[in-house]
Amino acid sequence: MASSPGSPSPQVEPSLGCPPPHADPRSPSLALPRGSCDAHCHVLGPADVFPYAVDRTFTPVDAPKGQLAALHAHLGLERAVVVQSSCHGHDHSVLVDALLAGSGRLRGVALIGEGTTRGEIERLHEAGVRAFRLNFLPHLRTPPTRAEIDSVLQRVDGLDWAVQLHVTGREIGALGDVVRALPGRVVIDHMGRVDPADGRALRALHALLDTGRVWVKVSGVDRMSRQGPPYDDAVTLAAALVARAPERVVWGTDYPHVNIVGDAPDDGLLVDLVERIAPDAARLRRLMVDNPAELFDFAPVPEGGP
Repeated sequence: MASSPGSPSPQVEPSLGCPPPHADPRSPSLALPRGSCDAHCHVLGPADVFPYAVDRTFTPVDAPKGQLAALHAHLGLERAVVVQSSCHGHDHSVLVDALLAGSGRLRGVALIGEGTTRGEIERLHEAGVRAFRLNFLPHLRTPPTRAEIDSVLQRVDGLDWAVQLHVTGREIGALGDVVRALPGRVVIDHMGRVDPADGRALRALHALLDTGRVWVKVSGVDRMSRQGPPYDDAVTLAAALVARAPERVVWGTDYPHVNIVGDAPDDGLLVDLVERIAPDAARLRRLMVDNPAELFDFAPVPEGGP
């Protein structure tokens, strides 16, 4: 039988830095626009149904699809983009299962390995995958080589997938050549995980955004803040990025918040902080509805519709 929501699977013990999700997230006071999207979240396990990869670098607390769906209903989020976690490796069974259960409400981001065939990639596309992720974080995997990136690009050719780059502020200054070599839309996860006080990293992030080809996920304020909740320093950074390129930003919870320091954040608080990140109705709609629809191939949501 699958584990109960929020509890670890009996087969595995979660790693240090992988706490359970917040047990009682508050109901947001912010009323989100119709069609709002959590553009970065994960489905993890349950391990007794979807085992974690043998060579994983961390073990999370199970966060199955039903638990994620219940959270989104509680927060007022109607759409979501589920990112394949490295703890599941290149076996996308858990992602495909979630996408199919979402009945068009979900899109996916894949992790393409050397053994991922074009046929499997086409099946992922049919299920709802619209991007692939490149991890440059040392604690997740060895960063991909240029040859490995080119191999993935060849196998996804013609599908119009976006490329997501998962980096830290230390690497973001060296990403210019990588970004210029990538076709189509490039997405920087979690604001590049820059230190809000690191002026050099912020300038590098701005330079990438100013190319006109780069999108930024203004997620992960809890990861990046030096101050703790309500994460004023990271929220200020997110708001500046939204103001700089309102047409190329998306937002996500990053649920269930793996590889963090301390307890998992309150996802209801994260939703309420969106009002400060996108402080007017036009920017809020672009951030939460129109931009994710464009980037991840959702149907447009008419303004003022039923």
